[in-house]
Amino acid sequence: MMPAGRRCRSIKESQPLSMNWPEMFKNGLPPFDFQPLTRVVFGAGILASLGEIARELGFRRTLVVSDRGVGRAGHTARGLKVLERAGIEAALFDGVEENPTTLHVELGLEAAKQHGVDSIVALGGGSAMDCAKGINFLLTSGGRMEDYWGVGKARKPMLPMIAVPTTAGTGSETQSATLIGDPATHQKMACVDKKAACKAAILDPELTLSMPPAVTAASGIDAISHAVESFVTAPKSPLSQAFAREAWRLLSSCYERVLAEPGDLQARGGMLLGASLAGLAIENSMLGAAHSLANPLTARFFIPHGVAIGLMLPHVVRFNASVCEAEYLELERLNGSGEAPGLGAAIGAAIGGAERLARRLEILRGRAGLPARMSERGVASAAFPALAAEAARQWTARFNPRPVTAAELEELYRRAF
Repeated sequence: MMPAGRRCRSIKESQPLSMNWPEMFKNGLPPFDFQPLTRVVFGAGILASLGEIARELGFRRTLVVSDRGVGRAGHTARGLKVLERAGIEAALFDGVEENPTTLHVELGLEAAKQHGVDSIVALGGGSAMDCAKGINFLLTSGGRMEDYWGVGKARKPMLPMIAVPTTAGTGSETQSATLIGDPATHQKMACVDKKAACKAAILDPELTLSMPPAVTAASGIDAISHAVESFVTAPKSPLSQAFAREAWRLLSSCYERVLAEPGDLQARGGMLLGASLAGLAIENSMLGAAHSLANPLTARFFIPHGVAIGLMLPHVVRFNASVCEAEYLELERLNGSGEAPGLGAAIGAAIGGAERLARRLEILRGRAGLPARMSERGVASAAFPALAAEAARQWTARFNPRPVTAAELEELYRRAF
């Protein structure tokens, strides 16, 4: 555990959520519909509760969806053993790869059918959780993944599912969305349905200790982007902002610590819980232009999602400044230590919240060793028009707080070049 005095504070010591009540009520609270769908269980060593929770949900024959990297770390075997001790028959599908496509989902579907499963456990990172949800769509409602591209298209109830994340990044464990790629077009299909939400999420920070440095860096920036974007999206609500605010507080204070000291379990716990809270924020407010810009970079140039997010997020924050200045200033002031490490007097009080936050994000990106320019990852400027057209078609673009066109998205690519 972390000695007293370090910047990543104990979760118990986290300050109460701040709210600007006069501003919030000035024009009345916006209407929203919040429906908690996922039980969240958090704690070091809490993987041991997987069998008990699965039994409570009626699991008898379950498909464990994982990947070989998680298997090499020993986590898959531990999960299988916990399920076995609980009397649950478990079949393993570990053919998931990064950025899963319909091909991975179809292979997992065959495994599920072969074993006649009544439930699913996703044990891994965002790719494992996305693939598991995709399998669930097809196993219960049939058809192809393309049939579920959009919102609310599942025809039948889905099998109960438990998510056990081994990375602190996507927050997929607390969302009802899955992203599955089309191997022919490289398009990422967002399939969103409340029936796809996990019944339980088991957050065990011990499982994230094995994350390689590159995964820690990229997935952490992804989680941070979820907090930043969901805090300001057009559909945001006071409740989604509460999740995003606390997610940012945890993530911004713990990210540098896990980069510097990968074995710091308390910092790992802060990142894991922060990523999950950011997922709850996304579930209730969606994301914005940074994700619209990042997805084509991953699909076309195979840039890891978190790396692509790190390239684009500061530029999107600056683009949104005209409509989000106050919100960005609030986040910048809430970062872990209450100040802006590395900024100090160099920025000065005259610089606005968006610029302060953008520079803070750039500092975090630099400390993670992530690239600052697309040219460093082999992206040619000639590709910008096609990338921008694809980014404009991404569903998250419509939720950006400042309306964005293909021409403006192309300009954002140029700023990141």
